[in-house]
Amino acid sequence: MIFLSRIVGIVITVLLFHGFSVSHLCAHEDEDQTSKSKLNNGELKRVLVFSKTAWYRHPAIPELNSFLVRLCSKYGIQADVTESPEDFGRLNNYQAVIFNSTTDIGKSLDDKQRKQLKDWYHAGGGIMGLHAAAVHHNTWPWWAKLVGCGFNSDSDFVKAKLIVDSENKNHPIVKGYGPEFYYTADWTNHDRSVTGLSGVKVLLRIDESTYDPVRDAFKKSGGKPMGKDHPVCWIREFEDSRFFYTELGHEVKSLDTKFGHQHLIEGLRWIVRVDN
Repeated sequence: MIFLSRIVGIVITVLLFHGFSVSHLCAHEDEDQTSKSKLNNGELKRVLVFSKTAWYRHPAIPELNSFLVRLCSKYGIQADVTESPEDFGRLNNYQAVIFNSTTDIGKSLDDKQRKQLKDWYHAGGGIMGLHAAAVHHNTWPWWAKLVGCGFNSDSDFVKAKLIVDSENKNHPIVKGYGPEFYYTADWTNHDRSVTGLSGVKVLLRIDESTYDPVRDAFKKSGGKPMGKDHPVCWIREFEDSRFFYTELGHEVKSLDTKFGHQHLIEGLRWIVRVDN
């Protein structure tokens, strides 16, 4: 707990240093009272950013937390930041949780905290996974099933062609950017495609012929590209609630663009069922 508290303190210090207003979680807030009824599907007001890692930790996570707080504030959304799984006991205060590159999430949460998250999700809470939230999660079968795939390897930070799924080109998360466009980020190779999984709608795929999908470090360890069907962003209706995943988020510069802002805010609006 002391170690986790220090981590949270560092995160909040970074946020304050950059001049961002942050409402961190307080010990006196109500204990877990997850309602059996659906959460309010009206205006998006409050989200939780969770960034505890149990495997590789991206150095940009504190900066990304800052960015998410600032971006949400721009749209009138309060974003709280934590790396303390104990705060899952107060999830009923939130409409959505953003998992910021939470590698190996199964090792970060104990059985009680996993149940708290699942109960809140089943009550209508929305989950967003950024970048490495889909990395090394086989220690929690439910999360692995929710995401739909695992990690194989990734690329360098490069420009590549994104292809908007023709059936979902008018979804607010990608609307206005079809049928294809170039974008710069670190691209992840998953161990399988989520195309065709129950409840999944792929919004974006990447054209692997426009970049080198496996960076040198992973080539040496047997990393493999995904081929023609390489989803990089999808939404999913799963167990009566909603999940959104995007490969973007290795660094702030992969999200701090006009498209990145739309991508995240509309993703949040979708998972909490805010009408567009």
